[in-house]
Amino acid sequence: MTYGMIATWRMAYEGVIHQSEHLADGSSAGDVLEGVIKEVEEFANFISVGYGGLPNEDGTVQLDAAFMDGTTFETGAVAGLENIKNPISVARKLSKERFNSFLIAEGAKKFAVKNGFEQEDLLTEKSKEKWEEKKKKIELKEMTPYDGHDTIGMVVLDKANHMAAGTSSSGLFMKKNGRVGDSPLPGSGFYVDSDIGGAAATGLGEDLMKGMLSYETVRKMEEGLSPEDAAQRTLEEFEKKLERKYGKVGAMSLVCMNNKGEWGIATNVEFTFVIATKTQKPTIYISNRSEDGQLIIEKPTKEWMKDYQGNLNNRIE
Repeated sequence: MTYGMIATWRMAYEGVIHQSEHLADGSSAGDVLEGVIKEVEEFANFISVGYGGLPNEDGTVQLDAAFMDGTTFETGAVAGLENIKNPISVARKLSKERFNSFLIAEGAKKFAVKNGFEQEDLLTEKSKEKWEEKKKKIELKEMTPYDGHDTIGMVVLDKANHMAAGTSSSGLFMKKNGRVGDSPLPGSGFYVDSDIGGAAATGLGEDLMKGMLSYETVRKMEEGLSPEDAAQRTLEEFEKKLERKYGKVGAMSLVCMNNKGEWGIATNVEFTFVIATKTQKPTIYISNRSEDGQLIIEKPTKEWMKDYQGNLNNRIE
């Protein structure tokens, strides 16, 4: 029996390490996925997700998240959720609802509170300082507002051959109040089918949602493509189409895994991701495109890992 998980960005690394043992011991894909993403949401150093997330233009942290069970197709999502630390858990709870499984803003918050999720202020002093600093620079036209939009997206395969996919994000830094990106949108930010595989996306949501890249990646795997080929063809084909139709393309990255535990990624920017499988211990990789368009995947240097570990140890409260 094989198993594995793949997640966007290096911020998933510690959660993947902690949950990989549970996955090996037979825990469900949904429990493992929720466990990893909750750990990211609760760690303020990762300022693009959960507690201490990136504030919107009004200085308020609004969170988006989604959960999908690849065996039942149960799907839940929230958008614009305020003052609830773990939106992934709210999304998973919503996935059990036959109706009203995608809630936004006050409706999402009301559901969360009714179901026992505690309220707390998610804006840390560090996030507030960064918001105030950037707001001044924007007013002085020294920089543009929408810099920073790292979503944690995951696909998990468990030993029972069940799969799950999920996302969590605070969206664009300085986004408009109420803005929603691709992350909680089924088929765009995430998609999973236990008979085939799953995929998740990260990047500029306004561009990603113009295509259905996660669904398309899974569809290509169903046609027989390897996860690597499915992700790269999906991204490259859409990138060309978007360039032709829209004239410009933002940052876009994809991760995917099939129901055999094989994985693939695609990106048009420098991008980190984390892998753990039955045969591979939790590992961070750095990926990018070469000048001739080829995908480059490398393990980080010892110096890179040292700097990363230093950031983790310098805990933000």
